[in-house]
Amino acid sequence: MKLKSVLAIGVFLAGLLLLSATFSALAAPPAQGTQYATPTPGPDGRIIYIVKSGDTCTSISLMTGVSQDYLRQTNHLNENCDLVEGQQLVIGIGGPAASSPTPGPSPVPTAALPTATPALTGSASVCVALFNDTNGDGMRQADTDAFDAYIVEGTEPIVLGGAVSLTSLTGPYSQTLDTVAGLDPVCFADVPGGKYTVSAAVPDGFNPTTTLSAEVEVGPGDSVYVNFGAQIKVETDPVDGEKSSPLLGVFGALLLLAGIGLGVYAWRSKKAS
Repeated sequence: MKLKSVLAIGVFLAGLLLLSATFSALAAPPAQGTQYATPTPGPDGRIIYIVKSGDTCTSISLMTGVSQDYLRQTNHLNENCDLVEGQQLVIGIGGPAASSPTPGPSPVPTAALPTATPALTGSASVCVALFNDTNGDGMRQADTDAFDAYIVEGTEPIVLGGAVSLTSLTGPYSQTLDTVAGLDPVCFADVPGGKYTVSAAVPDGFNPTTTLSAEVEVGPGDSVYVNFGAQIKVETDPVDGEKSSPLLGVFGALLLLAGIGLGVYAWRSKKAS
């Protein structure tokens, strides 16, 4: 009878250990990835990257989201894209757009401080781009031709299925537009002068990469452009340990019940004798 009691206790303890391991595996937090911090634009609006030991144009392109062609053309690098440690590379423009003899993707800042083009008469327009922020840097990569028309290659597209709103802070004006697939933002026309709140709503399957609200002030004839970023959600697969944890939990529970049953059986057998 003592052997049965010892066996029951052993099975009971094994079940408890398996359940404890199961709960520990499920409670383990997911690993956090590292992110690249975008440098702050300088006084001239240029965004500079300092070359480090081991850097290549390929690694810098993957890290910053700037194409290798843009790195070579903008920084006058040779065909091999040779770099020197400590070299300063221009990876984008963070201020107002400036003409350049060599067009390339230029990060356009989000609309924390939207820029208006003043005019004396007429109503204003407010154009809003809810763009697919593929590299997650919060700035829209935009490539345009000599006529300021967007070029598909090098331009982050508009997110389809979102919505943008323009609401007056000083009057009754309030309008909402749906985002349209392509490269061009949606525009609110014939906007009366005044102060407004611009906001955006991202569709299912996306996470915002910028704030989704900004305040703007427009006057007659002004044209204001506002950018909001969103990125496709990435679903991570559970690690192998997490996949097997529920099975271990069930097995542990069965062992626990078996131990309890053997204990009761041993106790009743001892009592009967």
